[in-house]
Amino acid sequence: MTLELRKVGRKISNQWIVEDLSMTVADNECLALVGPSGCGKSTTLRLIAGLDPTSSGSIHIRGRDVTSLSPSERSVGMVFQSYALLPHLSVYENLELGLRVRGVPLRERTSKIREILELVQLWNRARNRPAELSGGQRQRVALARALLRQPEVYLLDEPMSNLDAQLREDIRPELRRLVLEQSRPTIYVTHDQHEAMAMAQRIAVLHQGKIEQIDTPYNLYHNPVSLFVAQFIGRPQINCLKMESGHLCAVRPECVRFSDSGLAFKLQSREWLGNSQLLFLETERGLIRMMAPPEQAIPEDARLSWRREDELFFNPESGARLN
Repeated sequence: MTLELRKVGRKISNQWIVEDLSMTVADNECLALVGPSGCGKSTTLRLIAGLDPTSSGSIHIRGRDVTSLSPSERSVGMVFQSYALLPHLSVYENLELGLRVRGVPLRERTSKIREILELVQLWNRARNRPAELSGGQRQRVALARALLRQPEVYLLDEPMSNLDAQLREDIRPELRRLVLEQSRPTIYVTHDQHEAMAMAQRIAVLHQGKIEQIDTPYNLYHNPVSLFVAQFIGRPQINCLKMESGHLCAVRPECVRFSDSGLAFKLQSREWLGNSQLLFLETERGLIRMMAPPEQAIPEDARLSWRREDELFFNPESGARLN
């Protein structure tokens, strides 16, 4: 494995920001970090990049312990949410600056910059300043700058959060292609779980500075290890119902069906989602969300049911998975 974190932690005063993080990311693999605000996603990237010091554990890149090395010695390329482009410089000059600092000869600088801008399809905008580019183009320049360093690890910190929904959808396949073509381990931080599932082969769910679960998108959705993961992954959110036994039963909205027997319900409201509708149904066991086809009418005297194999059970106190 190319990138490895071994029980890494970051402590400020008496508060652990992240604690006991252990993960590996292979070449040509993208691992997404997701979780609520303040869970430690960006801090994890800063620790890997060397921008923040570790309080415990170690970080290894290609078998080399880089924990005590400066950012410039780690060979890490980082793409920020804010692009971090110098507004008074052209696209070409923004990319050239780092090469000049590293002492790359003029002819080589020109060749490298042209090659990377052609890769991100922006060579024709080389003389434009950032303000003259669209949000998607600026993000591609920021990515080109990271690629130009030819680092051993890529770190992307919510690179598309400043873009509108349509532009994110347009640029996502392109960004995935550009990153994975480099055959380097990549960590991708996002607050958008749909984006994480589209970009990454594996996802790490963080909760209060610790890793709750690392797995494939499929397994996170179908086999969550805790109630937190079950509720965080999947939209609309999973239904949580109280049982007579005291346990918590969780069922995905798309698993709920109308039937002749089961729970009686009353329609509270509905949301139209284009190719489906989301129904909010009041029952004696609490509110149940149900996904239905857009043309679905609510049958008279219908009740709600689901298959037993679609039920997930959790300890209501610890949140641990029971089955």
